[in-house]
Amino acid sequence: MKVLTQEESKRITDRIMSLTKADECTVRVAGGRTGNIRYARNNVSTAGLVNDASLVVQVAYGKRQGTATINEFDDKSLEKVVRRAEDLARLAPENPEFMPAVSKQAYKASQTFSRASAAIDPEFRAQTAAYSIEASRKNKLVCAGFFTDSHSFQTVANSNGVFGHQEETNIDFTCTVRTEDGRGSGWVKRSATDVARFDAREASDVAIEKALRSVDAKALEPGRYTVILEPAATSDLIGFMLGGFDARQADEGRSFLSKKGGGTRLGDKLFDAQVNIWSDPWDTDVPVMPWDAGNMLARERMDMIKDGKVSALDYSLFWANKKGVRAIGAPGNMIMGGTDKSTAELIAGTKKGVLVTRTWYIREVDPQSVLLTGLTRDGTFYIENGKIKHPIKNFRFNESPVTMLNNIEAIGKPQVIAGDEVPYSMLIPPMKVRDFNFTSLSDAV
Repeated sequence: MKVLTQEESKRITDRIMSLTKADECTVRVAGGRTGNIRYARNNVSTAGLVNDASLVVQVAYGKRQGTATINEFDDKSLEKVVRRAEDLARLAPENPEFMPAVSKQAYKASQTFSRASAAIDPEFRAQTAAYSIEASRKNKLVCAGFFTDSHSFQTVANSNGVFGHQEETNIDFTCTVRTEDGRGSGWVKRSATDVARFDAREASDVAIEKALRSVDAKALEPGRYTVILEPAATSDLIGFMLGGFDARQADEGRSFLSKKGGGTRLGDKLFDAQVNIWSDPWDTDVPVMPWDAGNMLARERMDMIKDGKVSALDYSLFWANKKGVRAIGAPGNMIMGGTDKSTAELIAGTKKGVLVTRTWYIREVDPQSVLLTGLTRDGTFYIENGKIKHPIKNFRFNESPVTMLNNIEAIGKPQVIAGDEVPYSMLIPPMKVRDFNFTSLSDAV
């Protein structure tokens, strides 16, 4: 299905509102096209283009709710999905935490659309793969990668007069490069709204260099080290931690932001004073939709951590109403402030330490302290007297991002990075951190 215009989406949502007999109704329409190319062992394996769209109708009778989804948009199908949602609502038990649909919102548009990204074609995808494959063959390396590009739209509406429609584009690229004997490995990830900010040759070269430099890794005794963490090494750690900013979890004693004896740690200084993290849907590097699609509340710029202090918690509609707090849309991106220093400059200022280029397979050990465990991989290096001396074997680590952000010695220039297992678009700087806890060696490369 093509990307719907605002007028086309409005006709659909107005038609839904005219059909329903429920007390209230909310509608979400989303769709678009996603192109992709995948390659492995220096050859393209698959390529494709997916077009799809869906319509979600949610209605309520009192506190009874029903939801139905369909991907057909003719009049008969629209009536069918409304009746199905109404039937389900009549059968459903009352929701004790039911919240009425939000009132009319003012959505300030964000720059989530790039004409250049929307114009990406199969030739562009093929050339992206070709850069990795040709450069890897030239260096007697083996690469595997995946590039996707999307042009989509999102529409939200409800029976209280809410209406929002906006287009967005995204590209995402990952590439793993290994030596033919499997002893060296490098990895890179790039994400962007505007493809003009993406250079496939530069990205591939990063993975290739790491693969070549990580051969003949030496074992280093596990323990606490000063580390230089590239953004791909911290994005998921910070993302896990930000999940604990849920106000209800904190109030109910289920979070590291719960205060002993009751209450939350809102306003407490838990991090180094250099740490500033905020959300801003209009940020030009990581723009996101100006609304929270879940509850349709407008998003706002929001400081989560200001000068090391917890500045805000994330409230659901129900919990905000219960606590008498004004609810706003949940953040869609996370931005950490930094400096103009490059990763190379952070390394140059390190007498002894470890460069971690990526962390992987991260799991939570203790939600009360956000203690996480995971592995380094795809290029870990020993630093001595301001220079990378040699590659080292990978580690398992047990570390809390709360502790990590308390042990910061220096911060570099933020870079766009999408976390593997977190829902945010992120802008994260490289960091120099003392006493990072490596607990054991790993044989993985």
